[in-house]
Amino acid sequence: MAAPELPRISTAQFARDVRAGLSMNDQKELPAKYFYDDVGSALFEAISLLPEYGLTRADERLLRVHTDAMADRIPTPVAVAELGSGTGKKTGWLLKTFCRRRPTVYYPIEISSAALARCEADLHLLDSISIVGLQRDYLDGLREVAAKRAPGGHILVLFLGSSIGNFDRTASDRFLRDVRAILKPGDSLLLGTDLEKPAPQLILAYDDPLGVTSAFNLNLLARANRELDANFDLKTFQHVARFNQLERRIEMHLRSSIPQTVSIPKAGIDVHFREDETIWTESSHKYNLEEVARMAAQAGFICDAQWVDEEWPFAESLFIAR
Repeated sequence: MAAPELPRISTAQFARDVRAGLSMNDQKELPAKYFYDDVGSALFEAISLLPEYGLTRADERLLRVHTDAMADRIPTPVAVAELGSGTGKKTGWLLKTFCRRRPTVYYPIEISSAALARCEADLHLLDSISIVGLQRDYLDGLREVAAKRAPGGHILVLFLGSSIGNFDRTASDRFLRDVRAILKPGDSLLLGTDLEKPAPQLILAYDDPLGVTSAFNLNLLARANRELDANFDLKTFQHVARFNQLERRIEMHLRSSIPQTVSIPKAGIDVHFREDETIWTESSHKYNLEEVARMAAQAGFICDAQWVDEEWPFAESLFIAR
């Protein structure tokens, strides 16, 4: 199957978000969604293989071991919409099960064109599958899937890998309500959440000895250099991972080692940094099972089932739209 022609993510939007985030007075920020250009997506695939980062393997184990039990709870016919699909590697376990039962349409929703192309190349050989890649933001892509719904069809939304943890808790509640608003009663959401574990274990997972996560974080500045003509000197910024005990989250930052001014022409700004000032690039919130069930209820879902990995505490929770 040929990959569909996909629209490019807007450089103007990237510039607007960079300008807004780096103009903040108290804490400079950059949106984590911009990690995933082609370089960033490749680096994240490498992170998922690191022994210190058990999250992806836990996610895959649950999908591999419990795929039949998960599929048994989903009505058919089903259209599977995955938010932030990446290469779709772990999703293949579920898709194989669905495709054995009846033809399935899979909508990977992803902002990285390289990840979408890899996803379609790896999964198109499955029997009885149609793949429609959407290079969109999460909600825009899901709205497009809902508009294509077949009569009597069911939508299963996949939001795996604890991507929900990148939102703060208020924003995650709002996002889940937005997803629910697009769905119909009886539609489903399979949500991956990383569970609480000791802080030293978490910090090592986000600051690995090989420096792959550091390269992934710094690539955000390199992307601004490539696409916005910025002049970030990457040698003067260091990757920082810290655990916020109160908020139960890992925070990733980029710390300026010197006082400096960075010019970003396409964003129309010059950004001044103090020594040791940071750019906050990502949060990864950690949860407990009861909290996940409450999140479902607050957003208009029923938490129908949960599967938990014991080797690296991680949960897949099936939400059913009320």
